[in-house]
Amino acid sequence: MRPLAIRRAARPLPPLAVLIQSMSYVDVKMRWKKDSSFDDVPVLSQARDLRPLVSLARLLSPSPTPVSAVSNLRRSLETPDRRVASFLRRFPAAFVESVGPRNNVPWFRLSDSAACLLREERNTFAARRADITSRLRRLLLMSPCRRLPLRVAQGMLWHLALPEDYFKCPDYDIAQDGFRILTFGGSICCDGDDDGRELGLIDNGEDQELPKSVLEMDAMRRFGSTKEVPIPLFQSKGLRLKRKIEVWLEGFQKLPYVSPYEDFSCIDRNSDVSEKRVLGVLHELLSLFVTCSAERRRLLCLRKHLGLPQKFHRVFERHPHVFYLLLKEKSCFVILKEAYMAGGDTAIDEHPMLEVWRKYAGLMEESREIIKCRRSGKPFQPKYEDHERSEDGKEGADSAAMMS
Repeated sequence: MRPLAIRRAARPLPPLAVLIQSMSYVDVKMRWKKDSSFDDVPVLSQARDLRPLVSLARLLSPSPTPVSAVSNLRRSLETPDRRVASFLRRFPAAFVESVGPRNNVPWFRLSDSAACLLREERNTFAARRADITSRLRRLLLMSPCRRLPLRVAQGMLWHLALPEDYFKCPDYDIAQDGFRILTFGGSICCDGDDDGRELGLIDNGEDQELPKSVLEMDAMRRFGSTKEVPIPLFQSKGLRLKRKIEVWLEGFQKLPYVSPYEDFSCIDRNSDVSEKRVLGVLHELLSLFVTCSAERRRLLCLRKHLGLPQKFHRVFERHPHVFYLLLKEKSCFVILKEAYMAGGDTAIDEHPMLEVWRKYAGLMEESREIIKCRRSGKPFQPKYEDHERSEDGKEGADSAAMMS
């Protein structure tokens, strides 16, 4: 008679360590929490309109210009409005409209305030040119080949507050700043379109010591060495992390730090060390920009040139204490929290052009007040006139006291 069940031979049990699975990856998902403190910063809340406004201010002049001279540039200016004239009418504090001599075509000119800001912008670039262009140099040094396609570098000029014709106008002479334009073969190219050309360094970054990143300078300032380079964290109001994520974050801070300017070819791309390197690259990149922020989609063009993974944008969601995602007008802007929440306790240097951009944002706010007064029929009183009058009155009182 056959047995109902056949007994299998006993097998030796594997060691206990084989049965234990170690999970180094922790699934961190940020539940987006609105932080109104970033909405109160004009250069951030009005970032979508700030770029076309400044670009149009550079194209127009204090004398009236027909709108047809700039209307064809709507796609390159990326104005939110379908027509450039509609965008110009939204900011009467910066652009003054008049009727042309023929066919009632609208003409626009810069207001006195916008013309003064344009001169201040040019004077700031002339006075702080070495500081501003050094940020472009650091961006090139972050690339393993120490160069970027010219089209990619052209797209970064706005974030670095460099003139939009910096590569095209011979008056700027980019060679004196240490840059040169090359073809893909490495030879110097002077003319032609942007296809097949790259922006490189004259010295290829070999003559000087590689710069230290902002995180390394912060570690030197706090601990006196770079043996451990933690990343400054800033918690948003109402945002709490799970316990397992907090434990993972504590261990993440103690991992080795790889500078964005160092070779990273020996790092395992699936490790937490690689993720910390990606986080450091994005931290350093945003710290170079004027507002320490950028539209998320504009950073995609830098992915392969900075050695970032294909889905590097997930780092913004996995580290909500480092970055804040500002959702504005169907766009997502990435903001480096340290630049706005650290106060003076940070190694990030304020961009020389930030104060000028704040004044441009002030003109945008003033334009909204002008439109409100027009609709209500009330007279508009500019704030800057009150400030100038108070300053003049103070100077007059001081001079009278000195004479007496």
